[in-house]
Amino acid sequence: MTADDTYGRLDDDDFPAYTMGRAAEMVGTTQGFLRAIGEARLVTPLRSAGGHRRYSRYQLRIAARARELVDQGTPVEVACRIIILEDQLEEAQRINAEYRRTAESANPPAAA
Repeated sequence: MTADDTYGRLDDDDFPAYTMGRAAEMVGTTQGFLRAIGEARLVTPLRSAGGHRRYSRYQLRIAARARELVDQGTPVEVACRIIILEDQLEEAQRINAEYRRTAESANPPAAA
């Protein structure tokens, strides 16, 4: 990968651009917190060639949501489960809306 390829991917929400230290700083938490949400399988950071964790912006948004719940007194494992369920609900709602649009376009309402 060339430097130009890397710079072009910085706008990609899934590009693992942030080291663990920088990610923790951006989320306002500790590296241990990031490890804990990784162990709970809320986020799975990619690994560099040297084995270091790398986080994407999308993963940082998830980590920030987890931190928000933990700051409100929710145990980290519970916060991770809540976020996973929120994500599943959002996906199900998106799929249902897509099905409705498809059904409506296949069967347009009769003119009155």
